[in-house]
This record gives sequence, C-alpha cells and structure tokens, in this order.
Amino acid sequence: MILLQTANISKYFGAKQILKDVNLTIQSGEKAGLVGVNGAGKSTLLKIITGQLTPDTGGVFVANGLTVGYLSQDTGLESRRTIYEEMLSVFQQLIDQEEQLRKLEEMMGMDEVKADEARYRRIMNQYAQLSDTFRDQGGYRYRSLIRGVLQGLDFPELDDHSPVSLLSGGQKTRLALAKNLLIKPDLLILDEPTNYLDIRSLSWLEQHLQSYPGAVLVVSHDRYFLDKVVSKIIELEFGAATTYKTNYSGFIDLKAQQQETLLKQYEQQQEEIARARDFVQRNIVRASTTKRAQSRLKALEKMEPLEAPAVTQKKVHFSFAIKRPSGKEVLQAAGLQIGYPGVQLAGNITFLIERGESVALLGPNGIGKSTLLKTLIGQLDPLGGTIRKGSNVSIGYYAQQQEKLNPDKTVLDELWDDYRLMDEKDVRTVLGNFLFRGDEVYKKVRDLSGGEKARLSLAKLMLEKANLLILDEPTNHLDILSREVLESSLMDYSGTILFVSHDRYFLNKMATRVMELTPSGIRNYPGDYDYYLEKQSGQQTEIQETKEPPKPQPGKQNYLESKEQQRLERKRQKRIEELERLVSQTEEAIRRLEEELEKPEVAQDYAACLKLSEELNQRKSDLDLYLEEWVTLTEE
Repeated sequence: MILLQTANISKYFGAKQILKDVNLTIQSGEKAGLVGVNGAGKSTLLKIITGQLTPDTGGVFVANGLTVGYLSQDTGLESRRTIYEEMLSVFQQLIDQEEQLRKLEEMMGMDEVKADEARYRRIMNQYAQLSDTFRDQGGYRYRSLIRGVLQGLDFPELDDHSPVSLLSGGQKTRLALAKNLLIKPDLLILDEPTNYLDIRSLSWLEQHLQSYPGAVLVVSHDRYFLDKVVSKIIELEFGAATTYKTNYSGFIDLKAQQQETLLKQYEQQQEEIARARDFVQRNIVRASTTKRAQSRLKALEKMEPLEAPAVTQKKVHFSFAIKRPSGKEVLQAAGLQIGYPGVQLAGNITFLIERGESVALLGPNGIGKSTLLKTLIGQLDPLGGTIRKGSNVSIGYYAQQQEKLNPDKTVLDELWDDYRLMDEKDVRTVLGNFLFRGDEVYKKVRDLSGGEKARLSLAKLMLEKANLLILDEPTNHLDILSREVLESSLMDYSGTILFVSHDRYFLNKMATRVMELTPSGIRNYPGDYDYYLEKQSGQQTEIQETKEPPKPQPGKQNYLESKEQQRLERKRQKRIEELERLVSQTEEAIRRLEEELEKPEVAQDYAACLKLSEELNQRKSDLDLYLEEWVTLTEE
C-alpha cells in the first residue's frame, strides 16, 4: 500500500532551484534512506512532505488517515513536564482506560452493587470489555516500553524525573526521538537522528527501527546506520531524485555501474556522430556518394542525442602535512584525573601514544571524552596526575562544537587572520578547496551551516601542519562525500592521530588502536574497531594500559600486522615524496637568498643583510632536518 507519494515537486529559494520535479514513493512498512551532499535539498524536501513548506510546483499525496511522526534536525522537545511525564503523555488514552478500570473495580467491591445482581453483571461485562481493549492496545506494556526506549536512548532511570527544561540541546533531540518512537506513527520521518547518539544507543536504534512496524524515511550521513536499517535509497542530486532498491553499500555499487554504463553509451554515440559527420562532409559533394551522404545525414538528424552524464558533485579537496616529525613518544598520561572543580568524571587515566598511531577514544556519552581531549591540549586543568608531550610535538585540535571559530568574522577573515603572511589569492584557493567560492567567503561565521563550519575548521587545521591531530567528532555535520575525503586525507597523514567519533565507518577505517574511557581508567584494545567489537561481544577481559596487552589470535594478529604495515608504508612513501619536494623548494630558496646577499645594494644595507642572513641560516637548518629525515626514511 502506498503511504506517501510526491509528484513533480519543485522548489526555488530566490533564483536558485533547490528541487526539480522530485518524485518518490513510500510503501507501508518500507525503510528508505534519503541521501545527498549538504545543500542538496534533503531537509527542504522533508519540510515540504510534512507541510512546513509549500512547493512551487507539484504536490504531496498521502493515504487516508496516515499518521506521520517527524524529527527535524537539531530540534529538541520543549516541555514543562519531567522526562517520564512527557513520555506518559503519549499513552493518555491508556491511562484514562486504566483509571476507568480502577473505578469499575471499586464499584464491583461495593456492597450495594453486589446486592444488585443485574447491576453487578452489567459492571462486570463493562469491565471485561474495557479490560480486553486495554490489553489489546498495550495497556499492560506501555510503562515497560517507556523504560526500554528511554534506556535505549541513554536516559538512565535516575534521570527519568528530571525536568525536560533542564536538558541540553542534544538530550532534548534524543527525547523528541524517544517520543516519536513511542507514538509509533504509520510513517516516521527522521532528519539526522544519529547526531547525538553514542555507539551503544546507535546500535539500539538500529535494532528498534529494523523491527519497527511502520514505514521509515530517514536522512543520515551514518553509512553503517543506513546499511543496517534501510532497504531503499533515494538520492537527491542536482535537484532531482533517483531511487535505488538497496541499502547504502549497494547504492554506491549500483550508482558506479550506472555512471560507467551511461558514460560508455554517451561516448559510443559521440564517436558514432563524429564518424557520420565526417562521412557526410567527405561525400556530400561527390555525385557518386551524395545519396549515401544524404541518407546518413537524415539518420543523424533523427538520432536521439544522449545527455552527457552529470558531472560529479563538488567535493572538498585537501591533505594534511606536517612541518617536522615528532619524537617516537608523542603523548603520555599517568594517573590523570579529569573533570571540573568538585566533579571528577574519570580517574587513573594512564596511556602512551607513539608516533604514527591512529588511536580512537571511545566511551558512552557523558563519560568525559571531550573533557579528556580538552585537558590534553591544556584548555582544562587536570584534577590530578601528569601529562607529558614528546619532543617536537605540535598539536592541532578540532573542536566538536567549532567553538574556536569567531562568529563575528567573515569566512575569509577567520582564516586569513590566523595566516597573515599568506596572499589573499592563496587563502581563497584554500577556501575554494573547502567549497567556499566567490562571495561565499564574505559570509559571517554565525550564518554558516553546521557542515560549512566543519569545513572551515578543517581548513584552519590543515594549515597548522601539526604532527599530532586531536579530533573531537570530526565527521559531524559533514556529508558522506566529505567524510570519505577526510578519511583518505587522514590515511595519508604522516603524523599521529587521537580522535573521538561515533561514525563507525570512520572508526573502522582509521583506528589502529582503541582506548575505551571508563570512570576508573583506560581499557586498551590493540587493534581496529572490528577487533574492539569482537572483544566486546565475547567474554571481555579488561586490559589496563599499565599491563601487557594480550596477543590476538594468530589469524587476527597477521591481519592487524599486515594492515598496520600497509598503512605505515603508505605514510612513509607519502612523507618521502613530501620531503623531496621540501628539499627542492628549500634549496631553491637558499640559492635565491645567496644571490640577494651578493647584490651590492644589499651588502651596503646592514639591516637587510642581517635579515637575509638569519633567513638563510634558518633555511639551511631546515634543509639539514629534511635531509636527515629523508635518509632515515629511505634506509627503512
């Protein structure tokens, strides 16, 4: 049965067309994912479907009596009730029935009712009918359902009676999701429901939606989530919608095959057209071949030209480099205690991170992961214990909430003010690589979307050229294409990475070691994310950083070693190429400086001569370091 259908929906904002003749269908019980790059119009389409926006052309058609639940992006539940009271309000009809049952029970216990057999029988029948209705509608299960959903979305029982008004923005969004799940509408529409969920809550939501009796239309950049939940992908690209009856991984394969087929067909037709035109030009004027040429010309005119496959959507383009390598031991903590004055979140945190590692920091929401990162970079003071940075360590920090950005600056000034020695042309080139083009560089930071702020923060991080990257949810607000570019850039990065993420694709691709933060310290898992999950699902042995970690089984050990060796070899080759480029550039700079110093006008200017000499000495020092590192890496 068709629950919802859109017919040729188009939408303009000013002169810009966002949606173009969009057609989609949602069947009862269907689980569909809506995907596309940031700005493709996904949220706009959902608002049109839910009646919050009106399309310029086209319409939305829904089944009679359809109930729709809608969770918009980053919009939380506002209420004066407590958490539990707000969830109980979903079942007001059952609560009223329950009160009526209690009243009937009281009446059946009254002596005057018992004495009146007819009245007693009438109340008994009424009680039996209402009891059956109450049972059939879930009256004996709704309280346990509330508990299950609240616990699944990380609302502990102790917090059930907290006022909704005291919750954070993320908690209010999770509560809005919980209420929608309890209402159980025929069609549940979710816009980025995974933004404020930790990995445990994500897994619970996946399982819940898999068995959800209604239909689901979900926008998400979480590729794991889409693969687990949906069986149909609707892609918005260049304003148009294309449907693929598969999960996300299947969609990627199908689209690649489709693009390849379309490109081949287009190229074959272009070759055929070129051959026909060439034949006509060579033979149209010759009497012996003019009829054949005219016949080919008519066939050419009748040919239905194929459109060239749409160009790939614009995507960010960047890579991370380092100024100079760190020592082998990069970051060490011993007996570290983190939190705020009077409130300790975790203690006994002990670990060592070495050069070249890519370490994932995991743990449930509220355990203190972001607090630990802020403590490591010096933004917060430790409550106890020590932190030691290794030699030559320079830290680049990516903040989850982009609080390092100044909301009053333009995009151009936000970047240029930190790198004043860069030419405006070079600053604009960097911003262009992060999709800030033309007049977009004059937008105020406060007016940027979450994805745009994330791209701007990454641009600033790239220019730092730090050899230790500490990243707090770097994939949040990035579309799937941008996440894949970020993954590729970090895989080629020759420095060290410590990161927090809920993106399980990203975790599995990036992590060479997992550190799980607990209130009593660190549990260490010497492998990738799959290895961590394997240990979590089995009989888990807690591995403290201070103890010798157990060795994985031989097959897993070989796999991990092979994966790590390949990653390190890619980094080594990448760094060698970078060093060779730096050596060449530095030698050229030294040559130019020596030529400048030989000029008579410079030799007579003491200040200029001193400045050039200092720069020359620095360049020679840099060259020695580059050559020394190059020799070490090539000998490896």
